[in-house]
Amino acid sequence: MSQTTQPAHTDDPEYAANLRRATLASSVGSALEYFDFALYGLSSALIFNTLFFSNLDPAMGVVAAFASFGVGFAACPLGGLFFGTIGDRLGRKWVLVVTILLMGGATTLIGVLPTYEQIGIWAPVLLTVLRLLQGFGAGAEQAGATVLMAEYSPVRRRGFFSSLPFIGIQLGTLLAAVVFSFLSSLPEDVFLGWAWRVPFLLSFVLILVALFIRMRLRETPTFIELEKHDQIAQRPIREIFTKGLAGVTVGVGLRMAENGGSYMFQNLALAFVATTGTSAFIANPVDRGVATWGVTLGSLIGMAVIPLTGHLSDRFGRRAVYRFGSVFMLLYTFPAWWLLSLGDPAVVVAVIAIGIGVAVNTMLGPQCAMLPELFGNRHRYLGVAMAREISAVLAGGLAGVLGAYLLATSGGDWLLPAIYMATLALITTASTFLVPETQGRDLLRFEDAVNVSGSEGSDERTEAHAFATARR
Repeated sequence: MSQTTQPAHTDDPEYAANLRRATLASSVGSALEYFDFALYGLSSALIFNTLFFSNLDPAMGVVAAFASFGVGFAACPLGGLFFGTIGDRLGRKWVLVVTILLMGGATTLIGVLPTYEQIGIWAPVLLTVLRLLQGFGAGAEQAGATVLMAEYSPVRRRGFFSSLPFIGIQLGTLLAAVVFSFLSSLPEDVFLGWAWRVPFLLSFVLILVALFIRMRLRETPTFIELEKHDQIAQRPIREIFTKGLAGVTVGVGLRMAENGGSYMFQNLALAFVATTGTSAFIANPVDRGVATWGVTLGSLIGMAVIPLTGHLSDRFGRRAVYRFGSVFMLLYTFPAWWLLSLGDPAVVVAVIAIGIGVAVNTMLGPQCAMLPELFGNRHRYLGVAMAREISAVLAGGLAGVLGAYLLATSGGDWLLPAIYMATLALITTASTFLVPETQGRDLLRFEDAVNVSGSEGSDERTEAHAFATARR
């Protein structure tokens, strides 16, 4: 199938308007999701152990707080399975409306929760329930944004355009870090009394903005073609666990370093260098407000790195850019965690900023187009959701709780989280050798990229060829 079956003319006024709407709708949703996740992660690292797990030893309170963070990741695959199936059967737009309501609503309600001192064990129970709801909604939110943009983007610049909404990830993380840095500078009794609730309540504003934009959004061109020719998969779950299983497996491997590394630098590193209750993991703990500036600067760097690496993937291929990022993280891991253990504030900020801004986001840039390109049109939403969310459990969900446990049981030995992060980077690097080059792939194809042997030339038209013929 020729690439002309994909939207390609940004000078067409109607297409350009739809592309702008899709970019804005995806960006706001990404900002809200990562504002929520970054906010919860920062809180897990610095305050939830005191407010919701005050009955535990301070170090184990951090482990418990990260465990509550991790259960949200456990709900993500279920949300991805549920909403991904709906997205492949009913369309991308309405799923994105529902997920933003569920995800943002749960985050807002965290801002009104009573603490352990007020209602005892019910405080961490309710916190965990809301985290589960947050994860269930987030399970298809980012996958939907990824698929939406890839299906709207012009083929030759798909890497660049698909990466633009992911600047929203950096904006959300940046907003959470800035707000948290400001609030954490307040007196302790004010910060732990009411001020910590403010950023959670602010999620309500982002919900309203996202809803307004998404209600005006049109369905993607590729899904419209499936509807027009009655080619929508009636059993996308069966397809994804038969035809799509290889793509999901490779996609999971690709995200281990990007997702796990992101949460280790954003959350675990802060818990490692900052004072935890009355104890600390390192000899010279850094003020928590200073440490969060590393996340802030990393997000600012990421706002440039993501579209840059997306653009580079359009020129040099997705695999080459992705592999560069995973190898960079592998080489960066051990010196980074050793430098964090020294407790120098400026060094801590620089290490976290480079880890997030360069190591993680060099992989995220090409990933925005690469994951949708891995899957065929009939089960693309579900495939991307499964790849993203299974990896979120195995990498991001375990990063905090396992890393905190390793630190707590080893007395703060920096080598253990370094080995853990290096392992994630090795898995992702190996995965880049298992995935075919997907740059410029026609998204109307039914076959997954990993299931196509050899060239994707004219001898591989099969179902997609008949689809294109009918379309013309």
